[in-house]
Amino acid sequence: HTKSLLALPSLHILYLMDEMNNPAVTIKSIGHQWYWSYEYSDFHNVEFDSYMKPTNDLESSDFRLLDVDNRAVLPMNTRVRILVTAADVLHSWTIPSLGIKIDGTPGRLNQGSILINRPGLMFGQCSEICGANHSFMPIVVESVSTQQFINWLKSN
Repeated sequence: HTKSLLALPSLHILYLMDEMNNPAVTIKSIGHQWYWSYEYSDFHNVEFDSYMKPTNDLESSDFRLLDVDNRAVLPMNTRVRILVTAADVLHSWTIPSLGIKIDGTPGRLNQGSILINRPGLMFGQCSEICGANHSFMPIVVESVSTQQFINWLKSN
């Protein structure tokens, strides 16, 4: 009986901490071997794949093994919900500078939330040992102003 008195309030607090209230943007990230897919279903079903840039395609300002051909673009100072899943094996959508790590599991949908307070690029990688090329699944989030985000949506 005493255990249930402790468990119920704790579960309620855990639920409230994890629940995302009124996100302005929801992005779904799907891990594949060896790339990420993104879906912005709130806006005209914008969908794209994001692959690591091959070394011979890099520009002088790009980072080897960290840059991608299509970046996930998010508005700053906006509550963003991130849904993560996987299509094949376990993956983990991780960006250390944002303090976020969400595991992608086939058949499950995990959620996290971020609020980016500055413009710029944030780099991450799949941090789950998902197979031979798991170190070649970089993640790049580009944080932009709300107007730039709207312009980006219109161009896609």
